[in-house]
Amino acid sequence: MPLIDDISTLEQSALASLQDADLAALEGWYAKFLGKKGSLTEILKGLKDLTPDERKEAGSRAHHAREKLEASYQARRQSLSRAQMDARLASEYWDALRPLQTGHGHQHPITQITEELEDLFTVMGFTVMDGPEVETDANNFGKLNFSDDHPARDMQDTIWLKGESALMRTHTSSVQVRSMQLLKPPFRIVAPGRCFRFEETDASHENTFYQAEGMMIDKDLSVANLIHVMKTFLSSFFERDVNVRLRPGFFPFVEPGFELDIQCLVCGGPGCPVCKHSGWVELLPCGMVHPNVLRAGGLDPNIWNGFAFGLGLSRLVMMRYAIEDIRHFLSGNLRFLEKF
Repeated sequence: MPLIDDISTLEQSALASLQDADLAALEGWYAKFLGKKGSLTEILKGLKDLTPDERKEAGSRAHHAREKLEASYQARRQSLSRAQMDARLASEYWDALRPLQTGHGHQHPITQITEELEDLFTVMGFTVMDGPEVETDANNFGKLNFSDDHPARDMQDTIWLKGESALMRTHTSSVQVRSMQLLKPPFRIVAPGRCFRFEETDASHENTFYQAEGMMIDKDLSVANLIHVMKTFLSSFFERDVNVRLRPGFFPFVEPGFELDIQCLVCGGPGCPVCKHSGWVELLPCGMVHPNVLRAGGLDPNIWNGFAFGLGLSRLVMMRYAIEDIRHFLSGNLRFLEKF
């Protein structure tokens, strides 16, 4: 029968060429002889022209041929893979006692400045505190005197989590609430950490950034105490005199509230992308703690008062090292990180 002869010829040809195929050529061999558009499939299209008995005989012969070629293909593949591995084992080795030749790692600039900031405030008698990055609505907004309809609660500003009244904290101010619940006044705390905002990025804004919250609770504190602490910190941090300005600002958790700006240390005042060409960088919102916040923290505002401030830690690093784009911090660019 001509069709059976064709199957036998195909089988012999395929087995002969298989012996010369390497790993790279195996897939091509399989497609040529056993694939959906391969030679065996083309031959079997002739089954429709045979009688039922001839079709049965030819089908059986084709089945045995396919099984033999499949088995030969797998055996050849395993043999070549084993030979390849043996060659690698013979040429590649690892000496566990050989000293590693690696470069030295170092801390991220954010980490460096965070530790320096903690040291400076610790010297001034502050306790370093921490809080979760996933916060409750109450700690992030409610107990900080934010109204229910405050714009900061909107989806375009805050990253809310599904299923619960929880969110990615938008500021480290939530640590104020936790500190008042944990510590007995008088106390002073500083809390550096990561924050999140649902906003577009540019040279001075990121959706993930770092802040450092500060708070001091005592009796008879005033704005003068706040200014003294801020000037002491900034002069120690920058190790030189810096130009600052204090202007009124509104924040629900302080009254009165202020914006402390620092003259841009990247451009020195003429203007650049970091300072939005104004010559000044908004660095430190601050003010006297609002009585409602004291009450929410379990403190009597008739006895205790205090001040709070929020340092833009990412921007502080940018001022220290004259970094022109905040997005470098999370870029993973080793050429940038190796500079520190």
